[in-house]
Amino acid sequence: MTEEQLSSNHPPLPPTTEEDRFSWLRLLRSRKVGPATFRRLLRKHGSAQNALAALPEMARAAGIEGYEICPPGVIEAELKAAKAAKARLLCLGASDFPDALNDLSDAPPMLWALGDTSLLRNTAVAMVGARNCSSLGARMARGLATDLGGKGHVIVSGLARGIDTAAHMAALETGTIAVMAGGVDVIYPAENTDLAHKIAQHGLRLSEQPMGVTPQARHFPRRNRIISGLARAVVVVEAAAKSGSLITARDALDQGREVLAVPGHPFDARAAGCNMLIRDGATLVRSADDVIEALPAQAELFAEPQPAIPTPAPKPAHAIHTQILDRLGPSPIAEDQLLRDIAATAGELGPALVDLELEGRIQRQPGGLLSLAG
Repeated sequence: MTEEQLSSNHPPLPPTTEEDRFSWLRLLRSRKVGPATFRRLLRKHGSAQNALAALPEMARAAGIEGYEICPPGVIEAELKAAKAAKARLLCLGASDFPDALNDLSDAPPMLWALGDTSLLRNTAVAMVGARNCSSLGARMARGLATDLGGKGHVIVSGLARGIDTAAHMAALETGTIAVMAGGVDVIYPAENTDLAHKIAQHGLRLSEQPMGVTPQARHFPRRNRIISGLARAVVVVEAAAKSGSLITARDALDQGREVLAVPGHPFDARAAGCNMLIRDGATLVRSADDVIEALPAQAELFAEPQPAIPTPAPKPAHAIHTQILDRLGPSPIAEDQLLRDIAATAGELGPALVDLELEGRIQRQPGGLLSLAG
């Protein structure tokens, strides 16, 4: 693998001063800068301060008039709210950032954490499922979470009602992490307020969203990639044929995690998604032992990539832009697939994607997928 490709797979050097952290937040909160764009800008410009200085000119070159970076006052207010909530900022590449997320192409550059961050060093299993779960499904989730927790595994879920709630409650004593779709200080749904407070006291709440943000529909799919990314395996307990839990399962497959599912009766719509996953190759779960047997070794999960054949000379930027737009359509595809399809290097593709994102011509989808902007 070339030096350029290695740098694209590894996280940037984390900020070391308060000024650096401020600049990271300001860059991440600027318009049209998502996680992948953030990483490319840091690689291209060397620091968040340099990237912030370059953004307006990049936007003008892309035909965006009146582009403004995030005002300092917005970041000052976010930091003040975090201090009031006693939330801690975790930065990509730092020693306290979750190792499991470091190598994801769409890893959140920064996470707000509320609670016991030492849980991030333990092996984790994600549990997701239906909000309107059956009593049998809730009982299964509680049993799995209790048994897995008793064997030293942290349970990760999304603090939603139903299966998430059952899993979190069963794992309070052994360790649980709630990944939130809104700000880490905004509890949703309200009925889980008491549970959320207990998780902050005995477990951990995480969010990539700014403090005070009320969750919206578009936040949940992006939240799901963090749930699966933190875990070595994702267990789907109950899920309909079209549900957010299946998005989490798809993210897990994209990230190289194990996907497991609890089977259900063919006539129960709440089990249709689980039965589909099993039909397509997911491991069938009857007990915590099935989950533990399926867990990959830590060394296998986060193994270093093997060297690749050297790539040819760089292509002109305009040619790559044209190739990208010709290849992409309304149906999203993975970035590595696009890389292979247009026979470009990571160093060529990265800057081109930044330019096209800033122009609003392409957009990123959950799970690190790309498509033409709608």
